[in-house]
Amino acid sequence: MSLAILTSRALVGLLAPEVSVEVHLANGLPAFTLVGLPDVEVREARDRVRAALQTSQFEFPQRRITVNLAPADLPKEGGCFDLPIALGILAASGQIPAEGLAGYEFAGELSLTGELRPVRGALALARQAASSGRTLILPAANASEAALVRSVSLLPAASLLAVAAHLCGHTRLEPYAGPPLAQSPDYPDLADVKGQSQARRALEVAASGQHSLLLFGPPGTGKSMLAQRLPGLLPPMNDDEALESAAIQSVEGSFRPELWGARPIRSPHHSASSAALVGGGGTPRPGEISLAHNGVLFLDELPEFDRRVLEALREPLETGHITISRAARRAEFPARFQLLAAMNPCPCGYHGHPDGRCRCSPDQIARYRNKLSGPLLDRIDLLLEVPALPASDLQSAAAGESTASVRKRVEQTWTRQLIRQGKPNARLAGGEIEQWCRPETKGAQLLQTAIDRLGLSARGYHRILKVARTIADMNGAETVGAPHVAEAIQSRRGL
Repeated sequence: MSLAILTSRALVGLLAPEVSVEVHLANGLPAFTLVGLPDVEVREARDRVRAALQTSQFEFPQRRITVNLAPADLPKEGGCFDLPIALGILAASGQIPAEGLAGYEFAGELSLTGELRPVRGALALARQAASSGRTLILPAANASEAALVRSVSLLPAASLLAVAAHLCGHTRLEPYAGPPLAQSPDYPDLADVKGQSQARRALEVAASGQHSLLLFGPPGTGKSMLAQRLPGLLPPMNDDEALESAAIQSVEGSFRPELWGARPIRSPHHSASSAALVGGGGTPRPGEISLAHNGVLFLDELPEFDRRVLEALREPLETGHITISRAARRAEFPARFQLLAAMNPCPCGYHGHPDGRCRCSPDQIARYRNKLSGPLLDRIDLLLEVPALPASDLQSAAAGESTASVRKRVEQTWTRQLIRQGKPNARLAGGEIEQWCRPETKGAQLLQTAIDRLGLSARGYHRILKVARTIADMNGAETVGAPHVAEAIQSRRGL
């Protein structure tokens, strides 16, 4: 048989559309042609496949070889097509049986020795293969990652020879049976933070309602320590959330199975570009906001980020997803992250410090703070000052509550929200805010006064209501009262 057809998959964002690998052998001068919109990595498969077949003691046909990757209008990238192309050549030349290939999907990059190397996006490939009902054959190094999709039929292989032996019926590939994944991520303990009771309270409020939080204060006051402890306060992810977060990391090539179920925390440097933060590239890739999906995005030294980079956060903060469009490609990635930012109060960092060491002029302080636009600050729920602690307080302060005890209260608050409305308070929108966050009479009067005096926008008004609803849930209150509204208003007066 001079024609063989196998199934593989491409990567388009988080999707893995099906690709038919069609291999045809014809008479004529020896040639090896790849068609079907392959990129450079895929075109280089010709040399890898030829060397892998020869070193594995297979015969490389001295005929005109045409490989078509269908559909032709779908861009193909990466090395995952090496294995199906090599198997297609073997099947088309009669060196392995072509019968039964329709029940498999293949993905894997070949080394020149015929060994299989891991590919990017194995989790996305496994999710799509499970829905098709076929058995997925892929490199053994990707097995623990792909096995997270429990419904997939998975056969890991170490080499091209092992796959060929399985297809010929000589030595069967064994299903993956690896060690169980860690289910108890190790987070830093909140008890390590001494003092800063207001900041600890704000951190618990942020975790309880999934609210965004901006901490500002002099250097060394514990802003970064608090930020690192926020993921540990959040309830554990369910299987769907863990799988979605892992799929994004798999597409980027940064997934580690031992971190399965751990809420991600991403801390990009302030020199990061817009493409690095929100995603981009000629072939759209997820950025930091997508890699922080279902976790925390920590932006330290917030005013030091380029203003255009920060403005790119405005839409995903509202919608929970990002669409990256290029001239020929378009991809959409989820970006439901919890924003946690930190900044100094002035360029030197010591404005308001007890020893009065700050020498910044009012104009310098104003220019520094004006690097953050009003629309961006309006999308942050909690703004809190983290003051410097006197040495006497720091030495005498007893250890605070541990992460485990605070997490129990946060989980109880989340449970109330999910039972009542099916989502955290920070995700409420439109009529949901009016339905679930309407304050009592005294609370409404207090909020009206705050709107008049502070000049709150409609967005700021709604965010105060959502924070007040979270504080009420933390206290076990059915309605939003004046004390809850007062605390929520106070949490937005920081800047």
